Amino acid sequence: MLPALQLLMGCQPPHPAGQLVVANKSSLDSVDPVDVYLLAGTQLLSAVGDPLYAADRQGQLQPRLATALPQFSADGLSARIPLRQGVLFHDGTRFDAEAMVFNLNRFRRLGKLSYLLDDRIESVRSVGPYAIEVRLTRPYRALAALLSSITFTPVSPTAYRDYGERSLTGRFVGTGPYRLVSFSPRKQQLLPFADYWGEPAKNAGIHLITLSNSTALFGSLISGEVDLLISSGLESDQQQALDARVARGELVSGEGPAIEIALMALNSQRPPFNRSRLRQAVALSLDRRLISQRVSFDMSEPLRSLVPPPLAGSSPPSWPAYDPKAARALYRQEGYCSGQRLTLPLTFRSNHASDRLFALTWQAQLRRDLGDCVRLEITGVESTSAYRQLSQGVFPMIIYDWIGDYPDPDTYLAPLLGCRRSKGDQCLSGSSVDSGSFWTRPGLQQQLQASESRTGAARQSTLLTIQREAADGASFVPLWQVNARAWGQRNLSAPQFDGSGRVILQQLEPVKR
Repeated sequence: MLPALQLLMGCQPPHPAGQLVVANKSSLDSVDPVDVYLLAGTQLLSAVGDPLYAADRQGQLQPRLATALPQFSADGLSARIPLRQGVLFHDGTRFDAEAMVFNLNRFRRLGKLSYLLDDRIESVRSVGPYAIEVRLTRPYRALAALLSSITFTPVSPTAYRDYGERSLTGRFVGTGPYRLVSFSPRKQQLLPFADYWGEPAKNAGIHLITLSNSTALFGSLISGEVDLLISSGLESDQQQALDARVARGELVSGEGPAIEIALMALNSQRPPFNRSRLRQAVALSLDRRLISQRVSFDMSEPLRSLVPPPLAGSSPPSWPAYDPKAARALYRQEGYCSGQRLTLPLTFRSNHASDRLFALTWQAQLRRDLGDCVRLEITGVESTSAYRQLSQGVFPMIIYDWIGDYPDPDTYLAPLLGCRRSKGDQCLSGSSVDSGSFWTRPGLQQQLQASESRTGAARQSTLLTIQREAADGASFVPLWQVNARAWGQRNLSAPQFDGSGRVILQQLEPVKR
């Protein structure tokens, strides 16, 4: 047994037949929905809790604890949501409208992602035993998508009676197909909930474990000590090696939708990127296909949109394709390429191997194709420090990734482009500052809010307009999208994913091959 796995399993006896060990890289400090926002936490919550709605693989929303999509008032400022009857919490108490109101209000007070609700929801009240009414601060037609976030999964008001103003970190009492029976930051045990309202789990239980590095994750699956490995934290070359084993019939695998995107933020208020023409030149200087081949062995698809498919507004792409001839023309207009080279300062996250590979690959590509015009100067900064300094305007250009809080284009555009206060094309406060670009455009914030009140073709048109504006401003440059992936032992059914990129753990089933 691998040393890391020995430490996790300790002196415990082997787990019973039918129970599965699932590994990823991230540990958990809390299982309270008000604290959870990273992938490891949402993966756990999706097994022990239920949202009101859930997105399927095609991005379509399906009712879960709700029984129908929200019914909006004529002015769009209130929505009525009918709730499922016959649902029990893990402590045997009943899920109803009062329980949902308790949870949404508790999340508004305590949730690390409470801004998702505060900016849009004015109040919540029960309007019957199994119906709630949500009052909105402004029309928001993507309410069902918002409420599909697993962080809004309800917990038992009885079990959390004394935790209305603080979180309950090591215990969870929800409505999901599994009960949480033991918790530590690096290991959680789940057993099927006998009174679950929906389809029962196809396995006898799940042991979620954390392994600290990619080598340990890879080795644990190859050795057979882990039944399923989730791709988060696994290096590209090791993913490629696992795919080769899948092709030989030694493992099974599954792929979910792209919920993570990689992008560069260019500080529009700091030289040299305070000149829009240079930002546009940079956007034209990226050979995304080459970069994808070198960085991820083509496993990460090049992206020319801030919204990953299949979400609305992702197609057609708004950012330009690689065009060194057009880039050179823009650099020349700014006085470069004729004996003078522009230094492009790029910061990458030093603890992310893909960032370093991107920086080195792009550096070589620029030297090859535009070496008389520009040179790339690269600097590594640890990710925690990088995120802390983003809003301080420290970095002229930086690469990082973004994951939407729920499957809707609003969770990609508003957190990157939103701006509460501006002066011309400069954002003075708001999401654009927090994301490191400091860029906006007159009317852009109004377009973002307008998209919230629209549906169908009207919303699609608005989303594309927003992205064309952002592409022209070129203060963000999308790079690639990352699909959720998982690999399992060959005696396991192929892993399936929901529309939020999480493995559906209750669908994992031991099989004979």
